[in-house]
Amino acid sequence: MTMNNSENSSPYHAMESALYYLADHHDNPPSLKELAAQCDLSEFHFQKQFRRWVGISPKRFSQYLSKEYLKSLLDSGLKPLDACYQAGLSGPGRMHELFINTIGMTPAQYSKRGQDMIIQYGFHDSPFGPYLLGVTEKGICHMSFIESDENLSLQALTSIWPGATFIEDQASTQSIHEQIFNSQQKQASNLTLLLKGTNFQIQVWQALLRIPIGRISSYEDLANLTGKPSATRACASAIARNNIAWLIPCHRVVRKIGDSGKYRWGANRKKLIIAYECAAQNQ
Repeated sequence: MTMNNSENSSPYHAMESALYYLADHHDNPPSLKELAAQCDLSEFHFQKQFRRWVGISPKRFSQYLSKEYLKSLLDSGLKPLDACYQAGLSGPGRMHELFINTIGMTPAQYSKRGQDMIIQYGFHDSPFGPYLLGVTEKGICHMSFIESDENLSLQALTSIWPGATFIEDQASTQSIHEQIFNSQQKQASNLTLLLKGTNFQIQVWQALLRIPIGRISSYEDLANLTGKPSATRACASAIARNNIAWLIPCHRVVRKIGDSGKYRWGANRKKLIIAYECAAQNQ
């Protein structure tokens, strides 16, 4: 993915271009000059923006993209992660703290398929590409990265809640977007997620929220930690049906061989998000 940006353009676009370029060339990290040119920025402005969003140099960030680094995280063992689950702990959310609360829909609400609900939505930029954000009076109900076409992403949202009323309202969703991605925000953000799924799916999504930033789990370990060691495939299926990207960190589950594995919004994007979080945790 390549985007050209002027020094007055959105920093999200510049970082998106830089991060994807690093992912494609992490075995032979490009120079600062090459990366800056990729983003159509001066070296000074590029380095300033990169350190603002990632906190470390591009060369060091590349280390977090490697398969060997993922394997080292997995090799650190289940016990420390299990302790986090037992204590009900989760690490800080992203570059600043996000405290996530969840509300599961009742069976009656589920059966209504969104009837009587009003969903406000907006399209926003992030360092990992543009995304669609959907919010209700009860909380965030949808967050999906856009892979090709905004209309397709919107169709996916409306298919999940076919009975709802949809209102495009960028101004309303902007404040939520800023809480999610504003790395300069000093105060912790409290966000509520409205989850629509089976009891088991919601259980898996809530388990994902307890994987701390900078840590990962295998599919097998996640099944163990949810108390259903034989449900590896069911866990994978629940992960694939997660409709709230980034905030419900399904990207933190990888294969035991150190391969980041599939991701609903692109395998390369998954690698970038893991590396971004690990870099933030290890600053």
